[in-house]
Amino acid sequence: MFALRSSAKRDFSSLNAREVLSLAIAAEEEDGRIYSEFSSRLAEHFPGSAALFDGMAAEEDEHRRRLLDLYIEKFGTRLVPIRREHVRGFLERKPIWLMEPIALEAVRQQVWEMEESAYRFYLAAADRTDDAELRKLFGDLARQEKAHAHAADRLEAEHLGEAGKKNEADEAHRQFVMTYVQPGLAGLMDGSVSTLAPVFAAAFATGDTWQTFLVGLAAAIGAGISMGFTEVASDDGKLTGRGSPIKRGLAAGVMTAIGGLGHALPYLITDFVTATTVAVLIVIAELWAIAYIQNRYMQTPFWRAVMQVVLGGSLVFAAGILIGNA
Repeated sequence: MFALRSSAKRDFSSLNAREVLSLAIAAEEEDGRIYSEFSSRLAEHFPGSAALFDGMAAEEDEHRRRLLDLYIEKFGTRLVPIRREHVRGFLERKPIWLMEPIALEAVRQQVWEMEESAYRFYLAAADRTDDAELRKLFGDLARQEKAHAHAADRLEAEHLGEAGKKNEADEAHRQFVMTYVQPGLAGLMDGSVSTLAPVFAAAFATGDTWQTFLVGLAAAIGAGISMGFTEVASDDGKLTGRGSPIKRGLAAGVMTAIGGLGHALPYLITDFVTATTVAVLIVIAELWAIAYIQNRYMQTPFWRAVMQVVLGGSLVFAAGILIGNA
């Protein structure tokens, strides 16, 4: 289960000025398309927000033009085919702009994450170059992207009003979501599903509650360690702004272990039938709770989450029973 990110990705520190400029151009193009998509999907119910995103898309296009003009001046017309997914440290974002219906709260969080990441990218790029012209452009764009990050607050003011704003997250809350909530939820889901097969395979193979508990404990702790190290290795937080990799790794690792222990703990009950019945009931509750969490906090449409988690988890659960009875 121990899986680290592909080593084929480049470290940001290894990129030269031509590659950094090409990366910035590609990033601005992608962000502009995302904002245009936000605009088209929000236009019917939130015309004010749609206009805001149209303006942001236009600004991203202007950033792209300025970067491209400088690139052509310095390096010619042939761009390096490099994108964010080719560079270590960039967050792999879920495409919420393709979901229907799209939630305004999810859009606000996504905007903040995108612009915070862009701000940090341009700061890092400015720090790495000795070219005065490049440094000035990167610094100017960093300031503009930081201003964009507050567009989420403009959405809040427009649609939630004073009462809603009191209950809504500020910048610190959004940072908390990126650092703790997102990796923690991913760990909880991974731990709950990935340990089903070994726990129930051991249960039906041995009929021994203590041995089954030990297998479940080992699977949960092993999954937690693996998930924690994977999260730490995936992103140092410098470009994405997701915070300390140690904090994210602890959140992912601890919640993965908790997810795995949920259906292992019943096997502390000495009666096998009673322990298995309780464990099965917990599994059912876990899978539906995870579907709810995906829908509530990760903006996955509820029935799609049910298909992914409940159906998928049920297949893993059934595989464990079949293997244990083999």
